[in-house]
Parts: sequence; structure tokens; C-alpha cells
Amino acid sequence: MKVAESSDVAPKSRQYNELAGRPVAEGLGAEVLAQVSRRTLIDTAVRGFVGASLGAAVGLDSVWAQSATAARRETRDLGNGFHVVSLGETNVLAATDSTGITLVDGAPAGQADTLATMLGALPNSGKVHTLFNTHWHPEQTGSNESLGRAGATIVAQENTKLWLTTDVTWPWNDETVKPLPTAALPNKTFFGEAELNVGGRRVKCGHLRDCPHTDGDQYVFFPDDNVLAVGDAVNGAAWPSIDWWTGGWIGGMVGGLDMLFYVANKDTRIVPARGPVLTHADLRKHYDMYSLIWERLVKTLYSGGGPKEALAAKPTQEFDAIMGPSDVFVERAFQSLWAYLSPDA
Repeated sequence: MKVAESSDVAPKSRQYNELAGRPVAEGLGAEVLAQVSRRTLIDTAVRGFVGASLGAAVGLDSVWAQSATAARRETRDLGNGFHVVSLGETNVLAATDSTGITLVDGAPAGQADTLATMLGALPNSGKVHTLFNTHWHPEQTGSNESLGRAGATIVAQENTKLWLTTDVTWPWNDETVKPLPTAALPNKTFFGEAELNVGGRRVKCGHLRDCPHTDGDQYVFFPDDNVLAVGDAVNGAAWPSIDWWTGGWIGGMVGGLDMLFYVANKDTRIVPARGPVLTHADLRKHYDMYSLIWERLVKTLYSGGGPKEALAAKPTQEFDAIMGPSDVFVERAFQSLWAYLSPDA
């Protein structure tokens, strides 16, 4: 396993969290707002049909309806040993090889045995030798303990490991997530990028340093098979849950999509932690939508508004029929701005 040196530079993309703490000029943060659309400038004249355009994309067409029927267990064959294993609303990417199985994310907490049974039914199944954690949440790390004790290599970005070693109590529901035991913690970590050979396959990992979902998000790319796993950095099953308490934010969603757009290509199969397999074109549709929403939320912030004003402004109004009710998403997305863009942050 070759782990690359930490890198804060990715080709053709930039860090949206570079904006944190930057002084904002008059005019509701004009400098900040200008940068969100640096390649996909969304002109006022076309905003009326952005929602309809997004709705035509695979992965956004009926995500609300898809999420309503997501409580299922199924396996989708992507070819060449790759399978998307779905447990309820959570996707696991499994890749079989002559030495066993590579997983990107594990089962939700409490469903490790169910996942093991589903993996055992795969063609050319074997022992799981490698597990990638795309981030620290229990929905993705429920298999860590059983696989760690069985000797699997667990790969994660360093921040993910750190969150897994401490209590985390979310302020929006007062739920506390306890740390994992030592055997369940990632035993191979990286900061910026990593290049590995796993089961005879090349794997490229990268920190989504703009922090779309948490501050430890990573993508896992199999370049020779053109399969990209993105965790909850992209949600194909309705509005995402931004964990701003552990570093995620709406600007990071835009920056993360931007970065992934240049990791992938037009033929890449993109596997999110929730929802259907997506395409390169879907990333562009998501990017356009979240760029517009981010711009609107920043305007509310710099006009002195708070979460109530953000909700009243209806920043997602043309997308709600596609994506579903948005109040929880809007509130958390707005709150996520405080740590990055508030003048006194």
C-alpha cells in the first residue's frame, strides 16, 4: 500500500473553505458570491428553468419518490466484480477479486451481520480484506469492529479516525455517538491523497478538503474500472444532511462537487452513499443546483438574516418538487455558514 504525501492542491479545483475568515466587502458579500459560479455562471435569465433541467437528470428526476421506497435490501451488479449492495437507504460498494473483497463503507450500525450475509452471496465472494470509510458516521462504519477484529485493513482520511475516537453529540437532536473500540478504528490513514494497490486493483483516494458532509470526507476511485465512490458528499436520494458540527458545510458541497467533476469523466459510474448510481452529467446538475442555493443562503447571511429568514426566503423553491421537503436541509445548510463565513468566525 502506497500512501501519498498530504496535498492541499488538486488539479483544476479550489478550496471553498479558503473563504473562511476573509473580509467581505459591502454588497452582501459580492466577492464571495462571485466565486461560486466561476465555471457554471448561472445567469438570472436562466434560473427559471434550472429546476426543470435538473429534474431531467438521472439521479435527480425522482429522488424523493426513490427515497420513500428505499427501505430495501438489494444488490446491483456493475460488472467486472463491482456490486452496489443496498441496505435500506445506505449503499455499500463491494469489489471482488482473487484475494477477497474490497468494501467502500460498511453496513449501518447493527447491520454488519446482514451485510456479511449479502456479501457471501456475491459471485466469487471471499473474505473482506480492505474497508474504506468515506467518513465517520455510524451508517458507514457499522462493520468496522467485526472487520477490524478479523484483520481487515481500514482506510480513512485522518479526520475521520479522529472523530471515531471521541464522543460526538449533535446539537440538533442531542444524540451522542460513542467512540469506536480500538480494533474498529482505521489502521491506514492519509491527509491529502493516497494511491494504493488493493486486490490487484489501483485505487486513488482523496480528501474532499472543502468538507461537503464532514471534515473527513474522502472519495475512492478505481481508475482502471472507472468506478468512483463518494460517500455522502453527494446524495442521490433527496436533500443531504450536512453535519456542520463535524465540519461539513454548504460551500463545501459546491467545492466537493467541483473537485469530483474533475476526478471523474463522462463514463464514470459514481456511487453515492444513498440513492442510485450517478453519472458525470448528474454531478454537473447537482453542482448547478447547490451553487444557486449556496449563493442565496450567503445573501441572507450577509443581509443580517438567520435561519428563520433563510427558510422564509425559500432558497430551494424550484427544486422541492423534485427533492422533497427542504426545511431541515435549509436550516442546517444556513447554520453551516456560521463557522466559515461569519465575520467573527
